[in-house]
Amino acid sequence: MACRFTIPFTGRANDVLSKAKTAIQSQGGTLTGDESGGDFDVSVFGNTIKGTYSLTGSDLDIVIQSKPILIPCSSIESFLKNKIR
Repeated sequence: MACRFTIPFTGRANDVLSKAKTAIQSQGGTLTGDESGGDFDVSVFGNTIKGTYSLTGSDLDIVIQSKPILIPCSSIESFLKNKIR
């Protein structure tokens, strides 16, 4: 089940990317890519959340490609918004 959401941000794209990377790594995950886009994965409850991201202007676009069924897309979006803004 794919999730798609956009997180608007202010400031520099590399600062937002750094915050996203820190948030994902704090959960034991990895984020690879640059200011144009990349991918990430993180383990939650023994299952993996995998996705891609792209930075367009002042928007961080996220696509979750796989996730545990028990974790709603809204929870992932909320977690990332709180860590990035």
